[in-house]
Amino acid sequence: MKVDILASGSKGNCIALTSGDQTILIDAGIPKTKIEKRLLEVGIRPDEVRSIFVTHGHGDHIAGLPFANKYRIKVFAPEAEWQRIEIVDEDLRRVIGVHEPFYGCGYETHAFHTFHNTFDSFGYAVTFYGNTAAEDTKVSICLDTGKVDAEMINGMKGSDIYIIEANHDVDMQVSSDRPESVIARNLSDLGHLSNDQTAAALQQLIEGCGEHIYLTHLSGTCNMPTLAEMTVKAALKRRGFIAGEHYTLEVVSE
Repeated sequence: MKVDILASGSKGNCIALTSGDQTILIDAGIPKTKIEKRLLEVGIRPDEVRSIFVTHGHGDHIAGLPFANKYRIKVFAPEAEWQRIEIVDEDLRRVIGVHEPFYGCGYETHAFHTFHNTFDSFGYAVTFYGNTAAEDTKVSICLDTGKVDAEMINGMKGSDIYIIEANHDVDMQVSSDRPESVIARNLSDLGHLSNDQTAAALQQLIEGCGEHIYLTHLSGTCNMPTLAEMTVKAALKRRGFIAGEHYTLEVVSE
């Protein structure tokens, strides 16, 4: 099982998940040519991508979807978000729902609701099948949400890999020179997760079984990689979990 975060942040988001000869993308928020280039850089041929799962229809998550048209890749998104997504050929559009998992060749994808300023936004839990159930690998992806509720925790629980946003530090957000309306939106339940919110969610999720955590979608102006990392590590230490011993952590910045 291989995770390649091709882009993360306000300039674009795109994550490649690969198991065996199966590669799927979560979001395609950078230009098509950049997706092709970055896939090749990590050893994946663009025509090997089987499906694309869209979290929501904001530009930094869908700008590169013409990639799907070129390679005839099916694109899955929440039904309401297709109102925003006009750049995907009709025959490639698919709807995924929270009670309608998709079963692909060698994997299954379950969606869960997230909270963001859009029609409907999803996170995804993807399980790649091994030779036995014990060899299955579950990956949870949670981007662009203003809060984490019990349904989301339940959807992500038991994952081997967590890819979750740690967007901002609250004090840095409040003292930034951003317009007050933007600050208020980012801090709202329909905005983005703070480092503390992400740490609190991971306290509920991590069981100390060697899970791998990727902190993503960090703000370039209202966060610092070391601050996000320290906040999460401190929260997990309070549960008795030590980085490098009970779990591993990687911070992905713009």
